[in-house]
Amino acid sequence: MSKFKLTCDEATTICDKSQYGKATIVEIIKLRFHFLGCKICALYTKQNTILSRLLNLNKGGTTICSMTEEEKALMRKNMENFKE
Repeated sequence: MSKFKLTCDEATTICDKSQYGKATIVEIIKLRFHFLGCKICALYTKQNTILSRLLNLNKGGTTICSMTEEEKALMRKNMENFKE
């Protein structure tokens, strides 16, 4: 059974690899066993999957959303107002 033990760092690495279809079957099985005892990693994987879907990275595309310069300036201004 120790063959299936993972640290949380290893689990998150496998999670990230599986998002891009790079994880092996053995790694995915180890990850599933890790989830049985670690709800934090299971939550990380769930949240990571949602973010990947939102950014459309799961479909193999290279679409990454970014803000325009005007949006960035507005955000900076709002952050400065928030600090005061």
